[in-house]
Amino acid sequence: MKIYLTILSFAFLLFSCNNKKESNATNTAKLNITDSATLARYERPSVNPYAAVDVSPMDMSYYPADYPKLKMAGSISSPPLARVIYSRPHLQGRHIFHEVLKYDEPWRLGANEATELDLYSDATIQNKKIKAGRYILYCIPHTDSWTIVINTNIDSWGLEPDAKNDVARFEVPVIKTNNSLEYFTIVFEKKGTTAELLMAWDNAEVRLPMRF
Repeated sequence: MKIYLTILSFAFLLFSCNNKKESNATNTAKLNITDSATLARYERPSVNPYAAVDVSPMDMSYYPADYPKLKMAGSISSPPLARVIYSRPHLQGRHIFHEVLKYDEPWRLGANEATELDLYSDATIQNKKIKAGRYILYCIPHTDSWTIVINTNIDSWGLEPDAKNDVARFEVPVIKTNNSLEYFTIVFEKKGTTAELLMAWDNAEVRLPMRF
């Protein structure tokens, strides 16, 4: 009788272990199916039925830097002094010159719409007073310097330079850095009592000082 009970217990234990293994295998299979479905969902190309997704995203830089965040945090109450709105092209394995830009030819300082400079206060740039208002920015890159142009042809696409709309032109030296910036970047940086409008892409960097 004892032998019979021992055999019966062993058989029950073996049956339970097999069921547990089968259950684990089933759960693993379900997990793999779920993971595969999730992976397939993430690998599917995303289609936006409302608007094409632009490869050159629009960006915005304020002076003082991060002005909207400072305003919402209650750290600043005065209005901003300047803002730049631009679209950010990227290299995609190319070199900035000869493959993207050409020396001595006008460039919109970005992509898509013309790059916009908003001055909320009068500014002085290289001893020239620029009145508060909306403008576009473009440049003419040279080997050792860039010509930065402020123009009134706002709300325009691309760049159709017309000298009669130019407000001012400024020559600034180009600095060759050890960087290799994938995305074109425009930001304001505070330097003592002045602001510098920094424009950089690949290994090229230029700075346009402004006083408010």
